[in-house]
Amino acid sequence: MIFESRYPRIAPSDMTVTDRVFQGLESRPDETVIVCGVTGRSLTASALMDRIRRFAGGLEENGFARETVAIMSTNHPDYPVVFHGTAFAGGTVTTANPTYTARELNYQLTDSGASLLVVHPDFLATATEAAKGTGIRRILTLGDAEAEGATPIDAFLGAPRAAQAEVDLDTHVVALPYSSGTTGLPKGVMLSHRNISTNVDQSLGCLSVQPGEWTVAFLPFFHIYGQTLLMNVYLARGANIVTLPRFDLKRFLELVQEYRTPRIWGVPPVAIALAKHPTVDDYDLSSVKWVFSAAAPADETLMNAVRDRIGAQGVQAYGMTELSPISHVAAVEGAKPGAAGVAAPSTDCRIVDPETQKDRGPNEEGELWIRGPQVMRGYHNNPKATAETITEDGWLRTGDLGLIDNDGELWIRDRLKELIKYKGFQVAPAEVEAALLELPDVADCAVLGKRDDEAGEVPVAFVVRAPGSEASPDDIRAALDGRLVSYKIPAEVTFIDAIPKTASGKILRRQLRDR
Repeated sequence: MIFESRYPRIAPSDMTVTDRVFQGLESRPDETVIVCGVTGRSLTASALMDRIRRFAGGLEENGFARETVAIMSTNHPDYPVVFHGTAFAGGTVTTANPTYTARELNYQLTDSGASLLVVHPDFLATATEAAKGTGIRRILTLGDAEAEGATPIDAFLGAPRAAQAEVDLDTHVVALPYSSGTTGLPKGVMLSHRNISTNVDQSLGCLSVQPGEWTVAFLPFFHIYGQTLLMNVYLARGANIVTLPRFDLKRFLELVQEYRTPRIWGVPPVAIALAKHPTVDDYDLSSVKWVFSAAAPADETLMNAVRDRIGAQGVQAYGMTELSPISHVAAVEGAKPGAAGVAAPSTDCRIVDPETQKDRGPNEEGELWIRGPQVMRGYHNNPKATAETITEDGWLRTGDLGLIDNDGELWIRDRLKELIKYKGFQVAPAEVEAALLELPDVADCAVLGKRDDEAGEVPVAFVVRAPGSEASPDDIRAALDGRLVSYKIPAEVTFIDAIPKTASGKILRRQLRDR
């Protein structure tokens, strides 16, 4: 059974992603569109377009046009300059996590075939080490500070390129982000201009972002969530961005208050902070109407707690890097708390039994499969993984378990491979985590399976205690009695200082298993 979007279908975009962004920028040329939340540096729309064109010109003048450019930086006003300047010159952008070690970055530089590396000065030492033995011919730094072995970006800018380099919208890979690598080596995800520019249109088709609206962007631009939903959607809409290099609750709340942002874009840990952290009460958040959470499931109780605390509606979205990333967004009005929303325009879904591969119907659980114009071209240098992920007729196997209800709302239960099998019963870590987060003694948590000779697997929990809590492991387990069936209550509770997570907020369960 194919579940179709309840939104009208839209035509695939006939624009490159940069021309799509320019469309929004040209509508407000003299308005400030991007501000650094740390230094206050700002760019108007016309200034941003000029820098993009000049970076494209610099690529051509220095022999890097149509090549792969790597960028390793936290959010910065010049991030879209590098991204769109490369795209405008007909190249490919591979975005790297700035917290990578030299070894991790070296792998991405080698696998992607990058020839130019743009790095924030804070990470130059790592980048320089990582570039050894790769195809990197030159390193640029963001900002104007001189550094040995690197060129400041302003010294690299050339004559403005007048028009977009000719590319095939369907086959040219404009973005090559790497998957989070929670298992195995990270995989390069090949996204075309049509993938991303259509996903911008799909996102705007189910969101009410307005021209001139401000957002505080701490979600990293190197990750597809921040890259598409914040950097590209906002600029294409003629809206405005305040960049933050990382999530700092106090500074973030200051900026939300100052710029009167109507939306907060985050991940479940941010929603937890908004619901539980005492600092939140010190700020005027009356402008906030919606708190969006994606990248990992956030349950109904958490989203209701956010609403009760700050008066904003919790809204979930669903996507993945391989989907450019958005496939589902909850309605900004009347969203069902805990649901991941309805399919974006032109997005088809199936719920498939993981064992029989047969379609399931409404309200029946199975693996979510998705087909639409936002589905990646495949994994770079990895045809085997591509064939395992995308069927011959274009369906992308997400690896996520969920169901679609009678209203077309998607409910994500868990990752298929993260299910815990207890004596034949399935235990979803997300369900146990949601129950733990309801406890006042729990600030954050993660649940995974542990081998057990009798049961096969038992759930175990890693818990960050709330400030001031003196609860014992037995106290935590006892508090779950009556909230969960007995086999879902963790057999062990281990207290730790912080839950390891990716930059997008996904729990790094592998690191916890290795403890």
